[in-house]
Amino acid sequence: MNILVIGDIVGRPGRRAIRTLLPDIKKEYNIAFTIANGENASGGRGLSYEVMDELFSYDIDVLTMGNHVWDNKEIFSYINEQPRIIRPANYPDPCPGHGYEIFESAGLKILVINLSGRVFLAELDCPFKKIEQILSELSDQADLIIIDFHAEATSEKLALAYYLDGRVNAILGTHTHVQTADERILPHGTAYITDLGMTGPVDSILGMNKEMVINKFLTQRPVRLEVAKGKTQIEGVVLQVDEIMKKVNNIARFSQIID
Repeated sequence: MNILVIGDIVGRPGRRAIRTLLPDIKKEYNIAFTIANGENASGGRGLSYEVMDELFSYDIDVLTMGNHVWDNKEIFSYINEQPRIIRPANYPDPCPGHGYEIFESAGLKILVINLSGRVFLAELDCPFKKIEQILSELSDQADLIIIDFHAEATSEKLALAYYLDGRVNAILGTHTHVQTADERILPHGTAYITDLGMTGPVDSILGMNKEMVINKFLTQRPVRLEVAKGKTQIEGVVLQVDEIMKKVNNIARFSQIID
C-alpha cells in the first residue's frame, strides 16, 4: 500500500491545491491513506470547523497540527469530538484534543502521532519522553507508526529520528514550509525527511505575502501577515509500505504547481 503525507496547508491557496491536484496524485500513486498538516489551513492561522470539513471532503483521512493549533479559537468547540485531528501530543495535560490515534486502512492499523519540537518553539513537555510513553502503551496495537514532528531545528528532528530509528515506521518533519532533499530510510528502517514542505502559494515567504514579511524584517514592528496569492503548490512524500512485513520500503518526495 502507499501512504501520502502532505506538507503544511496554508490558507485558501493551499486548499485550492488540495482540491485541484489531490485526486490525480492519489490516482497516480495508488494512495490508500492520506495525512496532511492543517495547522495553517484557515487564513494561515489555525483550523476552523468549516475548513476542517472542507479538507475532509477532499478525501484526507487525518489532519495533523502544530504550534498554531489554538490560533483559531473555534477549534476548542470541536477538537475533543474529532479524532481525525491530531494535535501535538506533548502539550501539557490536561489538554483538549488527541495527540495520537489509531486508524485502519488496507487491513492495517496505523498509529498517527503528532509531536512538537522545543528548540525555538514553546517549551512543551519533552517530545522524547512523551513518545516513549505513547510507544509503551500502544506500539503493540499498531502495524505502522507514523510521526509528524512539527519542529524548527533540523538537529532536533534528526535527533528524534535517530533516537527512534527501527521503532517507528516514519518520522516526517513539518513547520518550516521548505521541502528538504534528504528523504531516506535510516539504518534500522525508519523513513525520514526533515521537512515535507508547504502546500500553498509559491510566490510567498512561507505562504505569507512577501512584502508584508519583508516590511516586518525592515521595521522590526508588528505586522498582520496575510496569505499570499497567485500560483500554488502541493508538496509532501509518498511512503511505499510492505503490507506483509509492515515496513516502509521507500520514501519519495513530490512537488507540483498550478497557476
